[in-house]
Amino acid sequence: MSNNSKQLVTFRSSARLFGKASPWMIFAVLALAGAGGAWWWKHKPQDGAQASSETKSGGSGGRRFGNGQGVQPVSVMPVNRRDVHAAVNAIGTFTAANTAVVHAQVSGVLQKLNFKEGQQVKAGQTLAQIDPRAFQASLSQSEGGLARDKAQLDNARVDLDRYRGLLAKDALAKQQVDTQEALVHQLEGTVKVDQASVDSARLQLTYTHVLAPISGRVGLKQVDVGNVVQPGDANGIVSITQTRPMALVFAVPSNVLPKIAVAMKANQVLQVQALDRNSHDVLAQGHVSSIDNAIDVTTDTIKIKAVFPNEDDVLFPNQSVSVSLQVETLHDVLTVPPAAVLRGTKGYYVYVVGDDNKVATKVIKPGPVDGNWMAVEGPLNVGERVVIDGVDRLRDGAKVEVIAADPKQRAGARSTGDGASGGRQGRLANLPPEIAQKIKAMTPDERRAWFQQHRGELNKAP
Repeated sequence: MSNNSKQLVTFRSSARLFGKASPWMIFAVLALAGAGGAWWWKHKPQDGAQASSETKSGGSGGRRFGNGQGVQPVSVMPVNRRDVHAAVNAIGTFTAANTAVVHAQVSGVLQKLNFKEGQQVKAGQTLAQIDPRAFQASLSQSEGGLARDKAQLDNARVDLDRYRGLLAKDALAKQQVDTQEALVHQLEGTVKVDQASVDSARLQLTYTHVLAPISGRVGLKQVDVGNVVQPGDANGIVSITQTRPMALVFAVPSNVLPKIAVAMKANQVLQVQALDRNSHDVLAQGHVSSIDNAIDVTTDTIKIKAVFPNEDDVLFPNQSVSVSLQVETLHDVLTVPPAAVLRGTKGYYVYVVGDDNKVATKVIKPGPVDGNWMAVEGPLNVGERVVIDGVDRLRDGAKVEVIAADPKQRAGARSTGDGASGGRQGRLANLPPEIAQKIKAMTPDERRAWFQQHRGELNKAP
């Protein structure tokens, strides 16, 4: 059957159906068709609205890609000239200049501890007291023997002088004089032995006063009062670490070694900063004291030792820190915030905002970073505005609106969003203070979404 024959059969079937249908049924069908057409016509998207929607959603690249069809809010900072300190970052560990474990040098009962754990002590300061009575008795005994033998020596010398006088008068045999001289020499030796015994006993007595061998910070006590201490105790009485000054050992790449060597040869002070593990807070300032004598071939690094005064005792042995070593200073160079520097197919570049509020890309060569500034080389002038926030939506030649970098400072003519700032600013004043403050702290996109969501409530407001 041909298409025309099929259409004719369909038309006849429809006519037969309508012929059987009542007039009210036909009227209802037509009424429903008219209502559907009216609804479609009312909700049909207009060309201008569709174009605006495409622009806002990024379909034509307007506000999303900054091609001049939309205005992109950005934050800027001016280009400056300043001195930049070029630094090398590393990880280092603090070590004590000297460490000593204090041991008892004689055995005895520990009577007293004369220190507080963690305090600073000086060399020669008494740290502990051992019971001295046994050593005092030994000293007294040695001193008694020395006194006795000295008396015998003195008597032998008197007899020797008498014998020599008699020998001069031929009243005494020379053999007796020689015997007396030998006795005097013997007693002199005995006195020397006694004197050594006295000195040894006195030294043992002084060992009952346990002294600090070096200056530094004492650790936790290893023995309690009343215990018997021995010279062979493994842990001793307490340990002392010399923390003033402290030494920091870290490794830097070998390619910076020539700059460090030249600076040290010229007697320049290379500053070193010790920072916390997040490289955020500076813990202490020091300087390089020495360089290792060889490069580690496995890591291609060389060890550096720096010295820190540590007068405030904030540094501890074996403490790991981030290290920033200043190797040189670049004087009066162009600087921009690191957030302004981007990387693309042509290398590193920044967006510069012109007087017409359009951005232009300028290729630059980045340098060292010093805090919130980076040294750069390129076609930039002091005072030019570079974009630091909002760069992800920009393209060369895009129209921008400069807003404050701090969200709290974004109140004013265009702080509420898309050009309706006058009415919105007036409505903002009518809102409760806590809500108005939250809105001021929002980004432009967040504020725009908030006003669209609460548009009905704001329109009812007086």
